[in-house]
Amino acid sequence: MNARPISMLAGVWLLLIGPLLCPVWAIEREARPIRIDVGGTVLNSILLKPGKKVALPPIVFIHGASASLYDPMFSFRKKLEGRAKLLFVDRPGHGGSDVGGPENILPDGQADAIAELMEKRGIAKAIIVSHSFGGAVAAALAVRHPQKVAGLVFLSPAVYPWKGGVAWYYDAAAVPVTGALFSTLVAPPIGLLSIGSATRATFAPNSMPEDYMRQSRTLQALRPAAFRHNAQEVAALNDWARTASQKYRGIKAPTVIITGDVDTIVSPDVHARHLARDIRGARLLVVHNLGHKSDYVANDLAVAAIESIGGRRVDLNAVKRTVEKRIAADGKR
Repeated sequence: MNARPISMLAGVWLLLIGPLLCPVWAIEREARPIRIDVGGTVLNSILLKPGKKVALPPIVFIHGASASLYDPMFSFRKKLEGRAKLLFVDRPGHGGSDVGGPENILPDGQADAIAELMEKRGIAKAIIVSHSFGGAVAAALAVRHPQKVAGLVFLSPAVYPWKGGVAWYYDAAAVPVTGALFSTLVAPPIGLLSIGSATRATFAPNSMPEDYMRQSRTLQALRPAAFRHNAQEVAALNDWARTASQKYRGIKAPTVIITGDVDTIVSPDVHARHLARDIRGARLLVVHNLGHKSDYVANDLAVAAIESIGGRRVDLNAVKRTVEKRIAADGKR
């Protein structure tokens, strides 16, 4: 047997699990993640407790596709820590959370799991902040567990059916039997070659921070089980949204929706603008020259939206103009 393929595969796996084997002191320096059984599914989460002067209601962060709780932590921790109880959640099948049952392929099952996690973490009600695919889970949470939702901040949400399919590698990974083989043998090496450019594309035309992939632990998404679960979620989202979106008009929670006008990952016309029409009283903020990573690039606007829902008087349009001024030249240099 040729040893070269084996050594190459070993190298791939070393690159994949290396970021996960962080030193104990690095974990101790930040809040330690805790895994909790929420009824058939074990969810991983980090809870940051507020300081002495609580300024905002509890906030729950729901990440998007191919991500983990470290993605919103990277975007929001510095700006919000101490001001409120913050719960960062690994959705089922992502980060340190188990996949659980087949119901967790759909946003409904994930919303139920997160609602139970909130209860076990001592959060009766919270502002739900979500990005991209996480928006579908947040919408499901608002429909299925309205008593848990104090408000909603949707960031570049993916919540409606769209024309066309999904990327070929999602289809390849989602199918039975061969999907598992693809996710184990093909996706990791191909992913390692392309994940940098793919991640930069989610930020475009805005710049990706140099340490983003390390801080957000992006390579976790290439683990076979996580890659396949993510593909199954994305492949199932379109059909789910056809039925689920009919219930969005029943959402009563205060809502702010932030999207970019040059988002090529999730269409603002298909999703954000439609959602603003369906949720009565929702505030829509379309940021000029903003791509898909509104959670990071426009996080000051997202924080202002959280503050607004939390009862503070904030001029969201003024903050939006500040963001637009800051990113006006992105992609044009």
